[in-house]
Formats: sequence, C-alpha cells, structure tokens
Amino acid sequence: MRVLVTGAAGYIGSHTLRELLDTGHEVVAVDNYSNSDSSNLDALRNAGYSFEFIQADLTYMEDIIDLVDHVRHFDAVVHFAGYKKVEQSVKYPLAYYRNNVISTMNVLDLMNFCSIKNLVFSSSCTVYGQADEMPITEGTPQKKAESPYGSSKQMCETIIGDWAKLNGKNAVILRYFNPAGAHPDNLIGEVTDELSGLVPALVKYAKGEKPDFRVHGGDYFETRDGSPVRDYIHVVDLAKAHIKAMDYAKRENPGLDVFNLGTGQGTTVLEFIQSFKENCLDIDVEIGPRRSGDVMMAYADITKAREVLDWEPIYEITDIVKTAWAWENK
Repeated sequence: MRVLVTGAAGYIGSHTLRELLDTGHEVVAVDNYSNSDSSNLDALRNAGYSFEFIQADLTYMEDIIDLVDHVRHFDAVVHFAGYKKVEQSVKYPLAYYRNNVISTMNVLDLMNFCSIKNLVFSSSCTVYGQADEMPITEGTPQKKAESPYGSSKQMCETIIGDWAKLNGKNAVILRYFNPAGAHPDNLIGEVTDELSGLVPALVKYAKGEKPDFRVHGGDYFETRDGSPVRDYIHVVDLAKAHIKAMDYAKRENPGLDVFNLGTGQGTTVLEFIQSFKENCLDIDVEIGPRRSGDVMMAYADITKAREVLDWEPIYEITDIVKTAWAWENK
C-alpha cells in the first residue's frame, strides 16, 4: 500500500514508519519537528531505508494543500501528529486543542480531497478518564478526561466517527496505553529532552543527567504499593499493531472501529522501577506528590485486538527497561 504517515519523526511514528517499510509499503513521511527532530529518520536513511519526507505543519491549510500532489493516489493515512504530554496540556490547554483537533480536521479534509479511504488514528487510553472497573474494554464508558490532552483525543475521535460515517470511509482508532522502550537493535528509540514521562526521566536520572527522580504519588491506597498502575507496552509491539490495523481497514471495510493496545497487565510505577533496578542499574528514588492530570489506574483488555486484528504483544517489562536503557546509553 501507499501510505502517508503524519508525525513520522516522533517516537511511535518513526517505529511504525520502519515497520511499514519492512513490510514493503511505500511511505511519505510528514512532520514539522515541533515535538521531535530528524534523528530517527536520519538513522533509518543511513541504514538503507528509502522514503519521501516532507516538512509540514498540518494545522496550516497551506501546508495541507502542498501535500495533495504527493498523496493523491494513496491508500491510507496513519495519523500520529499531535501534542502528547499530559502535564504540559494542563498548563497549555488551548495549544493542545488547537494543534491536535485542527491538524486532525485538516488531515480528514486532505483525505476527502484525495479520495483516500483508510485512516489509522493514534488515540489514547486517556479518553476513558478514571474508569470504574479494570481492565478497560473498548466499551468502557468514557468519563470526563483528566487532562486537556485526553479531552483533545475525545474530540478527535468524535470528529473522525462523524467523518467516517458521512463520507463512507474506514477509520481504525487505536487507544494506546503506555508505550515505552526502544527498538531491540538500537537503531531508533525515544528522542526527547522532556522528563515528564516515567521512562525518559528514569533513564536520564540513572545516567546522571537528571538530579533527582520522584514517583508522582505514593498514596494511591487502592493499588498494590500506593503508586499508580499503568499498562506498559513495548513500542515495537505498538508499531506492529498499526500495520495490522491498516490491513484490516483495507480488507474488511469496517467503517469505524476502535481497539485498545496494551499488554492486558497492570504494572505499578514502583514495580516498573524495580524491574529497571534488577535488569539495568540499582538507583534510589523518592516519592513525591500526585501530578495533575494523572489517573490512579489504567490497564487494557486487549481481547478484541487479539481476535479481530490477530495481534499479540510479545515483549515484556524486562524487554522495555533493557531496550530503553541501551538506547539511552547509545
């Protein structure tokens, strides 16, 4: 298939770009480098991967129009482009709504104009808010999101659903839980100076590039050890799910469909850190206050992805910490 990948220079985008190329697809990659740089794309090119790259800001219709001739006869769009940091969204809500919602609407306009039928959309488990029951299924009622980031994803999902129904398109929405790790061959990984995420903060602290490390909340008394519960999924497992979703959209013409992507296992933050201590480096951590926008617990039921997409995560927590640590040391 011929595929447009937006946000292709980012963490998940670059790993999915690689999986697309490894499985023989033709790709045009788009990014404006507002949340990334060219490191992973350069690494792929240096390793012999071939793809077209266009620097564009999808919130500007002028840049969307410039893409038309490049993707007029394409089969699918995999849409990652957007801001993604929960804590940052609490500080800058308008920036998140403006960037995430407008860019998505512009991409849908582009798909209409170019008659592209299939969309895979990068969403998030934050759309569920703090769910009442675990694990979270695709049918779990959505509450008010705990952050503007989550709210922006809820808005995008609603818009995409209306668009798919009205225009006879296929839209597969993938709700990620907690992507982490790096490619096992260490060619690409997470490139960021931001330390709001657990894994970037953890590895940079362990390497001596961050003066302290605090767990955000140790008083969640409903969890096993008082720290938040998350569902950590290896980024390569996540990337492979996008290929499955794209093939499913083209093959089955499902209209709108939604899938949770996680491991189906809840891991506390302190359990994750303990795995890092045992497999990478022993470190000391502090327990700090809860962080605004965080939920106490979220882990996925992935039965639907297993049965419909024929997708199964293969990497474990130990693989995540080892590959993230190897990438940071590279």
